[in-house]
Amino acid sequence: GMALIGLPVAIGALGFTEAGIAAGSIAAKMMSAAAIANGGGVATGSIVAVLQSIGAAGFSLGTTIGLTAALGSAGAASG
Repeated sequence: GMALIGLPVAIGALGFTEAGIAAGSIAAKMMSAAAIANGGGVATGSIVAVLQSIGAAGFSLGTTIGLTAALGSAGAASG
């Protein structure tokens, strides 16, 4: 449960926000590196694109359910 709350907060702290990538942030540096590597654009499905999607909109219901199941199974296995 805490991971589902903490992860979006951590992503926001990196600079992936609802309003876009924050200037001067780690996210901005990641986006710049990704754009340089891809000839000027950020590839769909790349880590930068996924993190920005989460920063802008949070987790979808499907992602939340999937993460809850995966984290719950991992917790049960480690316990």
